[in-house]
Amino acid sequence: MPQPIGWTDLDDIAIALYESRPDTDPLQVRFTDLLDWVLEIEDFIGTREESNEAKLEAIQMAWLEEWKDNQD
Repeated sequence: MPQPIGWTDLDDIAIALYESRPDTDPLQVRFTDLLDWVLEIEDFIGTREESNEAKLEAIQMAWLEEWKDNQD
């Protein structure tokens, strides 16, 4: 059974975002879209109300690192 993913699981969120949107540059994503995409991740247990700009920024930076690691 997969482990639930919460707001502090930055690496898991970043991997999920990269896997679902490998051609998306994380720096070009609006936070409103990012929030929606995080909430769509299977096994994500956080809520919209728990989000804030700092959490979304941290997720964006983790996703950027994952994205960079997978560029040729």
